[in-house]
Amino acid sequence: MEWVVKIGQLLLSLSILVFLHEWGHYITARIFKVRVEKFYLFFDFLFPMPNVAKFSIFKFKRGDTEWGLGWFPLGGYVKIAGMIDESADKEAMKQPPKPDEFRSKKAWQRLIIILGGITVNLILGVLIFWMVKFIWGDRYVPYSEATIAVSDSTLLEAGFKTGDKIVDYKWWGDLVNNIILNDVKNVRVERAGDTLNFALPTDIVKDIIANPRAAYFEPRMPFVVGDLELKSINYSSGLKVKDQIVQIDTIPIQYFDEVKATLAGYKGKVVEAKVKRENAIVDVKLNVNDKGLIEVAALGNYRELHKMNLMPEVHVTYGFFEALPAGFNAAVKTIVDYVKQFKLIFTPSTGAYKQVGGFGGMAKMFPGEWDWEAFWRMTAILSLVLAFMNFLPIPMLDGGYMMFILWEMITGKPPGEKFMTIANNIGFFIVMALLVYANGNDILKAIF
Repeated sequence: MEWVVKIGQLLLSLSILVFLHEWGHYITARIFKVRVEKFYLFFDFLFPMPNVAKFSIFKFKRGDTEWGLGWFPLGGYVKIAGMIDESADKEAMKQPPKPDEFRSKKAWQRLIIILGGITVNLILGVLIFWMVKFIWGDRYVPYSEATIAVSDSTLLEAGFKTGDKIVDYKWWGDLVNNIILNDVKNVRVERAGDTLNFALPTDIVKDIIANPRAAYFEPRMPFVVGDLELKSINYSSGLKVKDQIVQIDTIPIQYFDEVKATLAGYKGKVVEAKVKRENAIVDVKLNVNDKGLIEVAALGNYRELHKMNLMPEVHVTYGFFEALPAGFNAAVKTIVDYVKQFKLIFTPSTGAYKQVGGFGGMAKMFPGEWDWEAFWRMTAILSLVLAFMNFLPIPMLDGGYMMFILWEMITGKPPGEKFMTIANNIGFFIVMALLVYANGNDILKAIF
């Protein structure tokens, strides 16, 4: 069920973004009186083969434009008269240009039409962030009120300890992003009233990228039962979801990391424990497997833990007009950070290329339960990512068409037809290779 919710959120998000991206091309084309033959959400053919399995779920004609919903649920397109696009209608290009075709318009007009989709995605990203900031604000666990849990051996060797308090950063995401993207070399911590400065391990960026689920510099949290599967050895132990483990044998427990360390001494045994359930303390017997685990998933949602008064939280609110610059800054930071991430992918030593994901990876970024705040935050990010990716100077993408038009504007003549054909073929190969690689990564991760 969790994956159904994730995929549903992804499809809705992409549908909104693709529709509005294509609407950006459509509206700018209509402004310059260019005929738009088709406007489709999803493809009405087996992309990228325009003549295979051609049919739509529904369609209707209004004016010169056929509007429809395709059957292949990824992407979408507008078919602009006089322009080679996803439909690859090359026969129409052999006819003499007509006044209402794309190729008949001035170069600067064609450039605006090409940039229409990117422009809409950029504006949309800012608008969504604006509304998210206004409606929900910002929430985070402040480092000023929390200590960190350190289990990574390289961090322990570098001198960091569980219970340290991070200095100079507001929250753990801020620190980790700076380590990955801004080449942070040292981190200061507060320990027993003293401020200490530690050099980060040489391969810390590579380690964080290779282990995205590992807890690097995360705040310590209590052990609250988040999920109890039927196959768990403690399914019938009396534990319930949202129980907080507060004692194992005679050892008091405050944090999650203490549970793991304590259970190491009870491998393969049954141990008496106490849990806090609402306002009562309840005795339970925990089964411990041979690895020192109780096979129970801990609640890792800081928001839920805060609602239970178990984690500190800072909630920053914004007025309607205050939220606009906050949203704009969030959009700019998203693009800047994504450009830096893109650079990491092409730096083999970081191993970032191994983490490139396709549609499966994108679905994982959405929560397992429907959450409108998380949905709109992710949609804002994806809108800006879509704008950036389309801006890349790769033939067949908006950025490739933009480069050809700029060449024409500078030299006074368009690139030759043979060159355009070769370039588009190369662009097609690059795009398909990226899609195969990214989605192939998702499949390999799922298998292994």
